[in-house]
Amino acid sequence: MSDVTKTVQKWHASFKKGTDFDSWGQLVEAIDEYQILARQLQKEVQSSNPHDFTEEQKKTLGKVATCLEMRSASLQCTQSQEDFKLEDLKKLEPFIKNIFTYNKDFPFDVQPVPLRKIFAPGEEENLDTEEEFDVATGAGSTQSFPRGVPGTLLPRLPSEPGMTLLTLKIEKIGLKDAGQCIDPYMTISVKDLNGVDLNPVQDTPVATRKEDTYIHFCVDVEIQKHLEKLPKGAAIFFEFKHYKPKKRFTSTKCFAFMEMDEIKPGPIVIELYKKPTDFKRKKLNLLTKKPLYLHLYQTLHKD
Repeated sequence: MSDVTKTVQKWHASFKKGTDFDSWGQLVEAIDEYQILARQLQKEVQSSNPHDFTEEQKKTLGKVATCLEMRSASLQCTQSQEDFKLEDLKKLEPFIKNIFTYNKDFPFDVQPVPLRKIFAPGEEENLDTEEEFDVATGAGSTQSFPRGVPGTLLPRLPSEPGMTLLTLKIEKIGLKDAGQCIDPYMTISVKDLNGVDLNPVQDTPVATRKEDTYIHFCVDVEIQKHLEKLPKGAAIFFEFKHYKPKKRFTSTKCFAFMEMDEIKPGPIVIELYKKPTDFKRKKLNLLTKKPLYLHLYQTLHKD
């Protein structure tokens, strides 16, 4: 069996696993599986290897990835007006299982997620020198961002007696060149002292609007572990990312983090640091001397 056939079989198994979780009502597990598979398909679509899939097959895989993200978004937002149902998603199974031979028209009018290379933290440093622009942002100006990919935020965990859950509302971030950021979003992760993930990594949707030197998100992020179960020295990281059309990749502009002793109900303002993201917190350099920060609001839930 060829490697590419094995890959397709793994995709199909992942698809089945996700839809099974979905039908059983295990929504957190379903979302996780959908998002992992969507990223794998997007990675294949962006691959430059011409021998594995034709351009038409890649386009189909990209559309499947879009539908996986749409279903994931529907599960995360019960008030979503664009509900993508499980029975709709199940119609796509033959497109994955028989990608080489299935020739029917794609059943939904969707487009593949735009080809945007997303690098691992620090990987883009060889290609990208982030310029800091001192530009007039236009006092009093307000700008809405186009609606982008719905993000990969996860729902709140079930409560447990005596355990505490944390909701972080990302309100806004202050940047002197806020108006120049295209499709800005935030990646949230929880790391131990060695920079190892303790939670699933989550991406916010693209920010809602820009106003003066602020980019507004107004989005809740549910930390995917009870606070009592996080190890000493853990920290919550926020990476601000935006798309660079000339170089066709998504770049990390800056990052911020919160340590465990900063977790308390109410508003908090945290400093911004220059990339690359230092998950071990050893070499930190402030992004700017100007009073520009990440603004958050914390809510603790205890049963």
